[in-house]
Amino acid sequence: MTHARALRSRRSAGRLLAPSSAGLAAALLVAGLLAAPAGARTTAGAAGTAAAGTATDPTPGAPTGTVARTVGDATFEPGPCPKTPEPIEALDDARCGTLTVPENRGKPDSRSIRLGVAIVPAATDEPKADPIVWLAGGPGDDAVGEAKLAIDGGLNRDRDVILMSQRGTYSADPNLLCPDIDEFNARSVGLVYDAPATERLHVEATKACRDELTARGIDLSAYSDTESAADYEDLRRTLGIDKWNLYGISYGTHLALVYMRLHPEGLRSVGIDGILPPSRAGSAATWSSARQGFDGLFKACAQQPACNERYPNLSATFEKLVRRLEAEPVTTTVTVPGSDKPVKVVLDGGALVNWMTSATHVAPQVPAALDELANGKPERIARQWAGGKLSPEAKGRIAHGLAYGVFCSAWTPYETQEQAVRGGQAAFPSFPPSVQAQAPQLPSLRPDCDVWNVPAAPRSIRDATRGDIPTLALSGGFDSQTGADNGAYVAGTLDNATAVTIPYEPHVVFATSKCAQEITASFFDDPQAPDTSCLKSLKAPEFEITPRSTGSP
Repeated sequence: MTHARALRSRRSAGRLLAPSSAGLAAALLVAGLLAAPAGARTTAGAAGTAAAGTATDPTPGAPTGTVARTVGDATFEPGPCPKTPEPIEALDDARCGTLTVPENRGKPDSRSIRLGVAIVPAATDEPKADPIVWLAGGPGDDAVGEAKLAIDGGLNRDRDVILMSQRGTYSADPNLLCPDIDEFNARSVGLVYDAPATERLHVEATKACRDELTARGIDLSAYSDTESAADYEDLRRTLGIDKWNLYGISYGTHLALVYMRLHPEGLRSVGIDGILPPSRAGSAATWSSARQGFDGLFKACAQQPACNERYPNLSATFEKLVRRLEAEPVTTTVTVPGSDKPVKVVLDGGALVNWMTSATHVAPQVPAALDELANGKPERIARQWAGGKLSPEAKGRIAHGLAYGVFCSAWTPYETQEQAVRGGQAAFPSFPPSVQAQAPQLPSLRPDCDVWNVPAAPRSIRDATRGDIPTLALSGGFDSQTGADNGAYVAGTLDNATAVTIPYEPHVVFATSKCAQEITASFFDDPQAPDTSCLKSLKAPEFEITPRSTGSP
């Protein structure tokens, strides 16, 4: 799921799912942990070029992205850089423009949509010919808004980095943002997470989003993995690029694996980080991922004498708290960063599970926070839980329409409710049934998809990706959003893949780990032999040790 480093970058990097399902809220929560153009249109220039129906070769020697070109139904035109919520210095020297493509390639009369493109030049004067394309998380994040994360990690060391807004995202035209869902997520901190009444309000917000988008004439069935993958292939062709590399984070790994399966011919290599395989995606997988990430953190505490002595049996403490809060939710009042207005927060078992799913991003705090909660002090966890949902980053930035387009076409049609619940029972058999019924990051997913009402994607969307494209599969040992075992899983069907787990790191290791950045750089230098030697020097974080509370065991 995703995160702006330290927090800011954790937010960008981290989304697995969109806050729509409060899932992305998992990523948005990270913001609290540490403390639109409407209507598609085609410009006259783009329309004229497309009408000509000719593909003019880029001007010899011209930098990529500086020449207009049409290939088939797709047109790239140089122009201003896409809008971002805040200024991004990394885009100051970018070459920018728009890609115009059909909204639905399966309909001859489909209208056109426009996707923002930014190309950040390589830091060297002699860049390699094959650029790196950044695929954002979510579903629903805008890649252009993640430019700082990509560039801060050194991805443009000797290659251009290309960022394009996926269809429906913040700087795309049309965008599929949904204020009703953002407003519900903000209100939900004061509601019992697992209550049927909360689910009804959740589904009402989802339906209001759908109604607003369809009233704008948007074809919701066109916002899918396969159409997004085709958008990127059209971009490659209109930019005149023979081969390029992909780097996908979180949901971007899902899209990368689809792209590899459908359009392998233009790929030199692929990096995937925080892996979400389409063949596994769904509610049961989120339970497995949560178990892996939680256990990684609990084990690291147990292996650290001071942490183990102060917070023994942390896993048992956590599961006991989930059961206790589900039976008797705790209500408290806190203030969150950026506001001095008191906020009512309700913590039940489901809320605690979802807090924990993101809290692995601030792992050193987790044992102390759970101990405080166990001893009648819920404020730290409540502040973090509310802070993510009420953060400015949680409002008006996520393309919930794209998120549900993916969830409801490629996930729920191929996983029954029984399978989803069994995932919770297998991972956490001690949890109450009401907690097991709401998968981490994906509350109310099935009733949401019932009202979203889009056709199922072809069953092939669930096929495992196969082939010999050099692939680097990166995972974090504390990743509770996309479990580390997904790395070995995807490598099992890719003949030329290297799976690496960075210990003690959360979801999207590129955002938090210098070692992960070094491995990534070495992979793009030589996809056959990435240098993983930095793994030998990694150490567990030092967990926060607080004084014992009165009555603490």
